[in-house]
Amino acid sequence: MILKFLVWFIQYSPSTKKWFWKRWYSLFPHIAPNPDFKCMNFGFFSENLHLDLDTPDEVERYPIHLYHHVASQVDLDGKKVLEVGSGRGGGASYIARYFFPNHVTGIDISATAVELCETLYQENNLSFVVGDSENIPSEDKSMDVVINVESSHCYGYMDGFLSEVKRVLRPGGYFLFCDLRAAEKLDLLNNQFDNSGLDLLEKNDITDNVILALEKMSDIRKKAISKKVPWVIQDVFESYAGVQGSKTYESFVDRSLVYISAMLQKPT
Repeated sequence: MILKFLVWFIQYSPSTKKWFWKRWYSLFPHIAPNPDFKCMNFGFFSENLHLDLDTPDEVERYPIHLYHHVASQVDLDGKKVLEVGSGRGGGASYIARYFFPNHVTGIDISATAVELCETLYQENNLSFVVGDSENIPSEDKSMDVVINVESSHCYGYMDGFLSEVKRVLRPGGYFLFCDLRAAEKLDLLNNQFDNSGLDLLEKNDITDNVILALEKMSDIRKKAISKKVPWVIQDVFESYAGVQGSKTYESFVDRSLVYISAMLQKPT
């Protein structure tokens, strides 16, 4: 019942969606304070992907795989990178440490999340700022690459976000994207890409890769939820985490939810 109400409330209007997710991600660091939990995504698994990770990163191998899948599409060496929707900062930190960019800036609408990131990370080429996806706090043509991982489904206005991405990218800069959508809204996403003023270079359905990652992480996530979360809302958290048997997991399996990755470029 609680889960059904939240789904209805989030979808009621763009403003309620934005309001809910801002409150959720402000509350989440207090609910899940474990510093090992730094990436907030459904993960990615492929038999062809074998990353040599530092020991502290192993605990979140599959969520890191998703960042690698997205970020490795272009050469980030020496580039200025912006992540919109940086959350707990694990993805931005991974990119800063493994891809050798000049600098990575993570922005997030939650001041609580940004404060947490400032305590967790000390990389010299990494910083975090409070910011809105529809009003990005970056100058025009200031970024080589904008990355957006499993965040845009929380936004009130996708068109406004894409307009901001185009504004902050330098000519020839790249927008690297992945996120889930309801199957009936895939045409809308395609239209939003078409109308963004960015050139779509590649788009892939990675739903099967996400399902495999969720299956590999389900036991750990389910046990963590059962220990930390009151039983009355455990189904909400299990769906949020995509554990096997949850509404979210089953929606990927029956493909009422689809997971897309894409690479777009600002014309020169």
